[in-house]
Amino acid sequence: MDSRGTIRAFLLFEAATYIVASLIHAGLLVDGYEHFEAHVAETVIAIVLVAALLFSWLKPARTRAAGLVGQGFALLATCVGLFTIAVGVGPRTVPDVAYHVAIVIVLLWGLIVARGAPT
Repeated sequence: MDSRGTIRAFLLFEAATYIVASLIHAGLLVDGYEHFEAHVAETVIAIVLVAALLFSWLKPARTRAAGLVGQGFALLATCVGLFTIAVGVGPRTVPDVAYHVAIVIVLLWGLIVARGAPT
């Protein structure tokens, strides 16, 4: 897989995980983890990642930029989510904390891959 394909795979995977997290926080997949604000934030992040993915298909020469912008936004927003967890505003369940830690690692990895891709 070339760098464009790898960046797109990261964007697709990340968007899918945010969609699942959003559905969980909306109470549509699992009961007991409803949190409206987290649902909204995860939906916005998913939309940005999907938009970056679509942009990478519409403008293949800009795939690197799409990956950097989409994943950069997702990482920043996820760090805000971690902050809300730390101060007790956001959901503080073990799955929430584990997801945030794992997705930060994936986002950082994706950003490193996108940064190293040819322009």
